[in-house]
Amino acid sequence: MRTTVTIPDDLLREAKVLAAREDRTVSSVLEQALRALLTEAAEADERRRAEFTLPVIHGGGWLVDLDDKEALAEALGDNEPPWR
Repeated sequence: MRTTVTIPDDLLREAKVLAAREDRTVSSVLEQALRALLTEAAEADERRRAEFTLPVIHGGGWLVDLDDKEALAEALGDNEPPWR
């Protein structure tokens, strides 16, 4: 896909030098850099998600199987008529 972006002159100059040194196009250098940045961001996101844990609360209360719709409705009082 073709698009237009604004890149600071010094950054574009460095990309052109790298492209010339590696006998590549500027587009391939920019694509590789963007892919590396997006991969790094996705991996950082994944690490943050992996580090997150829900708190465990110990104590009394009901234990309800959330996959059991009837049991869940009963625990929430949804099976009772609204006029009670």
